[in-house]
Amino acid sequence: MGPATLSQVLRQLPKISDENLLVGLETSDDAAVYRLSDELAIIQTVDFFTPVVDDPYTFGQAAAANALSDVYAMGGRPLLALNIACFPNCLPVDVLGKILAGGADKVREAGAIIAGGHTVQDDEPKYGLAVTGVVHPDEIITNAGARPGDLLVLTKPLGTGIIATAVKAELAPPESRTAAIAAMCALNKEAAAAMREARATACTDITGFGLLGHAAEMAEAGGVSIILHRRAVPLLPGTLELAAMGMIPAGAYSNREHLGGRVSFAAQIPAAARLTLYDPQTSGGLLIALPAERAPRLTGELAEKGMAAAVVGEITTRRDWLIRVEE
Repeated sequence: MGPATLSQVLRQLPKISDENLLVGLETSDDAAVYRLSDELAIIQTVDFFTPVVDDPYTFGQAAAANALSDVYAMGGRPLLALNIACFPNCLPVDVLGKILAGGADKVREAGAIIAGGHTVQDDEPKYGLAVTGVVHPDEIITNAGARPGDLLVLTKPLGTGIIATAVKAELAPPESRTAAIAAMCALNKEAAAAMREARATACTDITGFGLLGHAAEMAEAGGVSIILHRRAVPLLPGTLELAAMGMIPAGAYSNREHLGGRVSFAAQIPAAARLTLYDPQTSGGLLIALPAERAPRLTGELAEKGMAAAVVGEITTRRDWLIRVEE
């Protein structure tokens, strides 16, 4: 019997059906997941944004790492990526080339392939990726699986939004800028592998809605509440000091307004410290829920790989508040 024809392969795929959409819009998860067979599902996501740094190559790296993170947060492995770019006529075309080169190098580091893309003329540069990944249907990790008693592990420090605001104002210390760039360009690949090994119950990545916004989505999706410990949350160098100086991006205030009374703070927590938890992140870390007995091994493994992972809170039964931030 000869090799299967394309039509034969296509006939073996499942009929397009809502039943095979394993993760969709319902829980505000990081990506969509569609089952192709009993052993294979595809993950689909897209993300792009305006420059967060001046260097075009670094911008490309950070934007690509940010888009790839959605696949990692679902417990999957990225396969293919398509460039999405908006670019103005007033800038040299080699700037676009450097952005695409940064993205391509980061995709290559992830073990995936840039397979094409699309560019349009726009007044402001924008770049990102549409990413396709794969995962076994039984090994999907969503933001809805957290259970009371689980601990929460954060795998990257916060502060990229605050530091980027300070950079624009020329007030960011060099060490803050360097640390923020390194964090934004770092893949969540190793953190995702460790999470899968630890059999995490839920995960989301921390991006534009900040730690509190994405934690709130996890709590809503799982029908639980979350207690966070402010002092346990790792911050990039200078973040708290810059926040106290007023270097707060508009997105942090938007996040605070959106969450409203669903977040409760201990009275003694300073205003600047509260705002760091609303700070919109670019290519932030994973927020991982897992049984308490497995958390020390996960944080220890990540620490050995040089990651500032920390237990930052725990899952509890649903309360009057969605998230309670303790000192």
